[in-house]
Amino acid sequence: MKSTERTNYRVHEIQLPSGTALREFSTPGGTVFAVAWRGPAIPNLQQALGRYFDTFTAAASAPHGGHHQLQIQQENFVMQSSGHMRAFSGRAYLPQALPAGISLDELR
Repeated sequence: MKSTERTNYRVHEIQLPSGTALREFSTPGGTVFAVAWRGPAIPNLQQALGRYFDTFTAAASAPHGGHHQLQIQQENFVMQSSGHMRAFSGRAYLPQALPAGISLDELR
């Protein structure tokens, strides 16, 4: 596991056995506000999303365009995921919990 300190948040990166890198973004107080992944396999989303997994499964089961992309945009939960065999990436975040001044481009 690798940790990086930013001005107003921390990033913890875990290399999963599948080769996928999972990054967890948290406030200095330990509140997780985003996760992102990139690699050959989708991580265990139930574990990565925690209590927001049910929100994800409900939204993902609704009709959406394409099998290679998923975008969930709700007031309190946003998730974007895309990919194909051996090349997956995505992120999920809580808009209301983002630290001031953070750019969405940093959540990768």
